[in-house]
Amino acid sequence: MRSSLRPAYRVHPRRPGLLLSLICIWLALLSVSLTHAAEESSSTDLAAQVWQYLTTQDSEQANSALASIMQRPDATLQAVQGILRKGQPHGLQPVGVLADEQVMVRDRPYRVSLSIPQSYEPTKDYALVVCLHGAGFTGEAYLDRWKSRLGEQYILACPTYPAGAWFTRRAEDLVLATVQLVRERYRIDPNRMFLSGMSNGGIGAWLIGMHHAPLFAGLAPMASGIDDVLFPFLENLRSTPVYIIHGSQDQVMPVELSRKLAGELKNLDYPYIYREHDRTHAMAGGHFFPREELPDLVKWFDTQHRTPVPKTVTVVRDASHLLPFGWVRIDATDQIASFSEDLVDKRDDSIRKRIYARLTAQVTGPNRIDVRTDRVRQYTLYLNEDLVDLSKPVVITTDGQPSFEGLLEPHVETLLRQARLRHDPAQLFPAHVTVTVPQRAS
Repeated sequence: MRSSLRPAYRVHPRRPGLLLSLICIWLALLSVSLTHAAEESSSTDLAAQVWQYLTTQDSEQANSALASIMQRPDATLQAVQGILRKGQPHGLQPVGVLADEQVMVRDRPYRVSLSIPQSYEPTKDYALVVCLHGAGFTGEAYLDRWKSRLGEQYILACPTYPAGAWFTRRAEDLVLATVQLVRERYRIDPNRMFLSGMSNGGIGAWLIGMHHAPLFAGLAPMASGIDDVLFPFLENLRSTPVYIIHGSQDQVMPVELSRKLAGELKNLDYPYIYREHDRTHAMAGGHFFPREELPDLVKWFDTQHRTPVPKTVTVVRDASHLLPFGWVRIDATDQIASFSEDLVDKRDDSIRKRIYARLTAQVTGPNRIDVRTDRVRQYTLYLNEDLVDLSKPVVITTDGQPSFEGLLEPHVETLLRQARLRHDPAQLFPAHVTVTVPQRAS
């Protein structure tokens, strides 16, 4: 006999699938989190290795770091470019007037006086002005005149060189070392660095600025000049504007020096401003830098930004300066002039005759570069996506003749080697090509 009694409630079967699903979701989220953390750790580790390679002064350590980077599967072109573009991380540094800093040049210490904005923030880009003093002065002596006008947007660096002999090779090295010292400690906008100088310092601004023009957003030489045998190097200033100041009553360095330079820049159709004043100083006569001229110069600084990779580059070289110049380098030449330790050496006959090497490279169309040379036997072009599409064949002509056509494969090693050489996050070149110039029939 069947019972008519029924349970007062229904018993539901357990649902292990729901619990299992929740566990799986939690494990998946945990896995994603751990993977993301691992990727961040790996990225941080790669960045540390990259900056170790770029900043170490020890060549063996640099080679070891580069070899280690090249073995990493995460050291892709995109990843390394991202690290370089972000720039070197900077921490808190001293601010205010730092009158007695030092930089080593050829195993000898030199004094550098700095003025750092009190409001300096290590995550913000700052413009840099390097100022070269005249004979009988020091870098520190120029701080007071400049820092009150530059304000909180600029870092000022004033190195000191004996007798203000800025026309020497060691002085050239000191200026470059000063720039590097400041960039290692403070966050500098690579497209807003300026080189200025007064009297002998102005000579240095001309000479060093011409030989290293791609480094600077502008030059500001004052009460100075250079010998006309050096005028061919003005061609290097195609993309580097110049602001010239000179007094008409200057009896130490005649104003005609700056007038001639301004005329040469005008003939080249290069950007420049020429300011001639008639003021005099009780002690210095007309050979000085009037404070009244500084506000307009600073306004000019405010408007200048370097074009890091211009489509056209012109470089004139003597045999002692066969270094990269923007995205080109003259590698080998005919017999040309070569400067000694004196960058204004006029005793050499080849200098008096202006026998220099010259090269102009221009992007004239999509993936086409035309190069014109004089006394050049071999050159190298360093390329990136700002200049050509590296996924397509590149065509290069030299003096009207075809010299290269094909694909150029970008490489992490090329990118890193050039980054170590240049220390410039706005000039990154993952590809290069070297061209031998066909010799003209004699």
